Amino acid sequence: MKDLIVTILQYDIAWEDIGANLAYLDARMQQVPAESHIVVLPEMFATGFTMQPEKVGQSMDGTIVQWMSSTARRYRKILAGSVVIAENGVFYNRLIWMLPDGRYYTYDKHHLFSFAGEDQHYSAGNSRTIVSVNGWKISLNVCYDLRFPVWLRQSPDPAQRYDVLLVVANWPERRSYAWNTLLKARAIENLSFVVGVNRVGKDHNGIDHSGDSAVISPLGEVLWTAAHEACMHTHTLQYSGLEETRQRFAFLDDMDPYIIP
Repeated sequence: MKDLIVTILQYDIAWEDIGANLAYLDARMQQVPAESHIVVLPEMFATGFTMQPEKVGQSMDGTIVQWMSSTARRYRKILAGSVVIAENGVFYNRLIWMLPDGRYYTYDKHHLFSFAGEDQHYSAGNSRTIVSVNGWKISLNVCYDLRFPVWLRQSPDPAQRYDVLLVVANWPERRSYAWNTLLKARAIENLSFVVGVNRVGKDHNGIDHSGDSAVISPLGEVLWTAAHEACMHTHTLQYSGLEETRQRFAFLDDMDPYIIP
């Protein structure tokens, strides 16, 4: 199976300024290596983690999703990141997985961050999303989901298991120890790569974000981690290494035969 090449964009999101954020990303996209398959952006990459969805929320035909579609097509890359989506009278924190041909898959954040009132402004999704790229299976997740191992748990059915756990986030610096620890824990217990993509900078509410975007091996080793500044990093995930690890340490064969719906 082909290796998977992932580009991570970590940056300071301009607060509720969609135009400024998309302009910034337009400039950065020109620097993405041609060989990269996927470009991953943080949670609410065009607005910041806002509790004013009525101010910035858009439909799936809005400018942000249209930008994702045109950019994916222009650069022949998959784009992934979460967006404030208005749909059927409610709002979702929706991770969009945009393909170069205009098709897309979505995942609505399941665990809403009640500590910040997210559950008062957004509706939770109720289903997992696993996408396929070059034979790789990738589980899509958003920020607070990382704290809940049962939700992220591998399926007892080997055919339904993922190879990469992707988490896009606006995770605060004050809880960065938890972020760094949980990324490794999820990799170890699920024998999968973990790619975590966070933002940097201080948001409108004065909350600092240290970044710490990272790539973790199926054994919990930190393959790369970001400095506390805006950056772009491209990383190659090797399927042969994943396969070898799962054959040598076949822990998933002994997992309990249950999973929540």
